[in-house]
Amino acid sequence: MRRPLAAAFVLALTAVHVGGQPPPKPPVADDWTPLFNGKNLDGWTPKIKGCELGDNYKDTFRVEDGVLKVSYDKYDDGWKKRYGHLFYKDQFSHYKLRIEYRFVGEQIQGGEGWALRNSGVMIHCQDPKTMGKDQDFPVSIEVQFLGGNGKDPRPTGNLCTPGTNVVYNGKLHTPHTTNSKSKTFHGDGWVTAEVEVHGGEKIKHLVNGEPVLEYEKPQYDPKDADAKKLIKDEKNLVIEGGWISLQSESHPVEFRKVEVQVLKK
Repeated sequence: MRRPLAAAFVLALTAVHVGGQPPPKPPVADDWTPLFNGKNLDGWTPKIKGCELGDNYKDTFRVEDGVLKVSYDKYDDGWKKRYGHLFYKDQFSHYKLRIEYRFVGEQIQGGEGWALRNSGVMIHCQDPKTMGKDQDFPVSIEVQFLGGNGKDPRPTGNLCTPGTNVVYNGKLHTPHTTNSKSKTFHGDGWVTAEVEVHGGEKIKHLVNGEPVLEYEKPQYDPKDADAKKLIKDEKNLVIEGGWISLQSESHPVEFRKVEVQVLKK
């Protein structure tokens, strides 16, 4: 008895699935959105200590060969604590952030010892328009990037808290710096840092795909002079979101990828 054509077709497909390899899954769209276009600083605004917002002092932040560079070769009068931050134009609250970075060259003369091979990305930043002209750092949560010095352990993906506190291991945590459990990266190789941010709740740091630090409840420090100006409700200090900025702290650093994946609340 001849089988109907449709039935024979279904049977043939079943035989392929059972007797051979399953058909490939359809490709999944990549929902990471680049914030750095690889060509210029469109969408980004510098704020360097001692300068007005938008003044890219001595071409500190620049794009060369598809890489966003933080450079000091034009600082002919030394460092002088000109801490800088390059702000992206949009605010974020629930998202993943992925950055590829590396340290290169030598630290500029006059840079602090702690700033050797030191940079980072600031999240939950205050509006750059509200920063004082001589303010060192935006009130924010810093995901600190450290490069190895060739001999000592120096974890990266650490936490720094300019004008802020967090809840860590279930308790209010007020130290300015908290080390992650990442390994040390000596040399000038590229490192991938990720931050998973859930608004005013949980924040997780990852380095080369490995979780290295986790904490909760990012919040303003009511004892900090810069943070005090931003507090609207002293009974609710939690920070739900803000701007993202890349840091300039006296050691040349390069970024070749900065991208974000927006998460549902």
